Amino acid sequence: MKTLIKSLAAGAAIAVASLTSAQAEGYPDRPITMVIPYGPGGAADLSARLISGTAPSYLGQPILAVNRTGAAGVVGSNFVINSKADGYTLLSARVGSQMGVPAMNKTIPYEWDDFTMLGLIETNPFVLVVAGDSPINSFAEFEAAIKDGTEMTYGSAGVGTLLHIATAVMADTMGANADNLIHVPYKGGGKARAAIIGGQVDFMWQNLSGVINAIEGGQLKALAITTPERFEAVGDIPTVGELGYPDMEQIIGWSAIYGPPDLPEDVVAAWTDTLQKLKDDKAWNRMTTQLGNVVDIRSPEETKAFVEAQYNIFNTALDKLGLTIR
Repeated sequence: MKTLIKSLAAGAAIAVASLTSAQAEGYPDRPITMVIPYGPGGAADLSARLISGTAPSYLGQPILAVNRTGAAGVVGSNFVINSKADGYTLLSARVGSQMGVPAMNKTIPYEWDDFTMLGLIETNPFVLVVAGDSPINSFAEFEAAIKDGTEMTYGSAGVGTLLHIATAVMADTMGANADNLIHVPYKGGGKARAAIIGGQVDFMWQNLSGVINAIEGGQLKALAITTPERFEAVGDIPTVGELGYPDMEQIIGWSAIYGPPDLPEDVVAAWTDTLQKLKDDKAWNRMTTQLGNVVDIRSPEETKAFVEAQYNIFNTALDKLGLTIR
């Protein structure tokens, strides 16, 4: 992970120094700030730093990635939504802060569709993980403990993040008693990952990109993955469908780029064009895939339809489970 982050920083420096293929005039004409609503090391952070290291070659200006954390992504998201609508303050949007939290907490200062959606970047398969030295070695053993009513703790990147909601959806799907599953929130996916590696919690649902190195290194054991078919990078992990729970496939993360409401058309057009070019950028595709993500570039309209469908599913599930805050 450290090597990858160093390569991202180097890539950003190269991109800033060689903006020959970028736009000569118009937006952007100065550096762009990309707000990351979660802490360093998580999926939102890594996604934003990949973008900040690659997109300047197409946009013509450097991108400064800045972590602005708090309240499960709400602090950074709210900062962006209240920023000037000129395209120079954007958001590394995540499934938790832009879908999960609005579905769970109706008191936050924005709704899922209040932003200008510039485009989906990637989707993130989720995996169910336990510590490398956990006595649980398979999904069958985990399932038995859950259904026996064993009290277990689970970590997340904060209340309302997909890492949190995933367990509620899992409990509902498996017919388990959610009261026996004790939520321990952390400030970001990176800290949640460290907690389960350190044995501070029993299990966690986490996006594959955030834990793939720990799985490969034996620090974590993956028991299931939410892709419809086995994922090539971790082909020995069974899918939730194989295990008899296809409804859990709805537990999937994603990264996108959002901006404040009512961004000008030229800003939307510039980012739509840039993301389409990234689709053919071999280096960006390679690094995104190495993180355990699936490249999934979508237009603003396609992105909104995708997020709306997922929001409706989770909004209904959370209401059914009595987890909605009003």
